[in-house]
Amino acid sequence: MTLDRATIFIIDDDASVRRALGRVMVNAALACEAYESADEFLANADLTKRGCIVADITLPGIGGLELKSRLNAMDHNLPVIFLTARDSAEMREAAHEIGASGFFRKPVDTQALLDAIDFVLE
Repeated sequence: MTLDRATIFIIDDDASVRRALGRVMVNAALACEAYESADEFLANADLTKRGCIVADITLPGIGGLELKSRLNAMDHNLPVIFLTARDSAEMREAAHEIGASGFFRKPVDTQALLDAIDFVLE
């Protein structure tokens, strides 16, 4: 992978998911930062870093779609890959319309997720 200078921003309200995805990123030699909510991410993340967001689409407070919409309005081009346990055609369409770079159902195939991250950052 050519992602050695990218940061993967993990946003999920489930601590076990954050830990598991963090381990996947570390094992793939990727830098990562984990956030419990979109609010925490927006307040603390360095949005000037090269990277990719991997976010649960259903979050307390600002949801994943709203986060992507806010990033779009702020002209931040960080790719966003959504994860969800509640997949539906409507949710996939809404994610596509807002400009999501990927959409995966939980539990996610980690190799497919890593391939998607690699793709959006190239």
